[in-house]
This record gives sequence, C-alpha cells and structure tokens, in this order.
Amino acid sequence: MRIDTIQPAVGAVTSSKRLGRGIGSGLGKTSGKGHKGQWARSGGGVRVGFEGGQMPLTRRLPKRGFNNNFRKVYSIVNLTVLNGFEAGTVVDKALLLEKGLIKEIKDNAGLKVLGNGEINVAITVKAAKFSASAKEAIEKAGGKVEVE
Repeated sequence: MRIDTIQPAVGAVTSSKRLGRGIGSGLGKTSGKGHKGQWARSGGGVRVGFEGGQMPLTRRLPKRGFNNNFRKVYSIVNLTVLNGFEAGTVVDKALLLEKGLIKEIKDNAGLKVLGNGEINVAITVKAAKFSASAKEAIEKAGGKVEVE
C-alpha cells in the first residue's frame, strides 16, 4: 500500500448535486426548488423558530429557573479524604489540587470541608468553610482548623 493509492471506501463519498445544468440532469430549470413561493426565492425561507405567525413554542412555554451570577460554588472535601494524609501535614486547596482530590477551585468561592467519615490523624486544614461536625472531628483528632 502506498499513500498515493489510498482511496475512500466505495459509497463513502457522494458527488455534490450540480444544479441548473439542463433538463436531462433532472435538476435543471428550477434547480429542485419547485415553482415560485418563499422557498424558491434567493435568500428565501424563515428564521429558526418561526411558525408562520403563530405564537412560537419558545414563547408559549413559561420561563423557568434563575441563574445567580453571584453564587458561591465551593469545592467539597470530606473527612474520609483527609484521613489519607500523614500526621502534621498542612492540607490546603493547592495540596488537594496537586493530589487530584479536587478538580478545581472556583474564583469566587473556595474549599469547604464536610464531616462525612472519620479522621484520626492530627493535621492542619486550611479552607474557606467548615461544617460544624468537620471542625469538631478535626480538633478532636488533635488537628487544627484555619479559615482562609
């Protein structure tokens, strides 16, 4: 096999319609557009969503929902994840990102630690928010909680 002999599979490529090339082609005269009317004209047709003057579906249906541009989306970490670190480690968002335990930190929020699971290593945790149960469990294990 040589690169200059490679061809697409049979039937994979179809030739384009050659419009307006005589009666014998089957696409002469009106070029497949029929006779007169909106669709036969140059630039003819209607915009997307137009339903002939009837109230369009997008306007018939009620609006739903609300996107709050100012919401804070915290990256969440549970105590079970923090239990994997060695004693004395300072755990912050940079370390968690490096280890691949969180995907990203949004600009307007930060890291939030939740109390799901158990922790039995004394570590220092730096985060924007802590749940009450997480804070209690970290301090009970001999660790420290620092709010950024």
